[in-house]
Amino acid sequence: MSAGGFCKLPNGSVVVALTLPSPSPGGGAVRVIAHAVNRARALTRVRNLGLRAVYLRGNAEPPTPDEVTAVLHHPDGLIWRTAPDDVRELWHPIRALRR
Repeated sequence: MSAGGFCKLPNGSVVVALTLPSPSPGGGAVRVIAHAVNRARALTRVRNLGLRAVYLRGNAEPPTPDEVTAVLHHPDGLIWRTAPDDVRELWHPIRALRR
């Protein structure tokens, strides 16, 4: 159930979006958005959280403009929320996912 994509920004940085199984016992899925200098670094940021089996194959679900805006305005550059996206739910910092 891993899907995702990326987009390159005009300044050369990359935003990667991944839909992953939720690490919490409740199940479901989460949408993780990471901003980094390049795609490999964005994936490394997610893997460093303990999600080792994260790969990006293709560009089936690139980040939406709202997701790009949200991650660019977050100080950590790494956010998540449950998937499928519920517009009423706010984006969470990645440290909230690990609790």
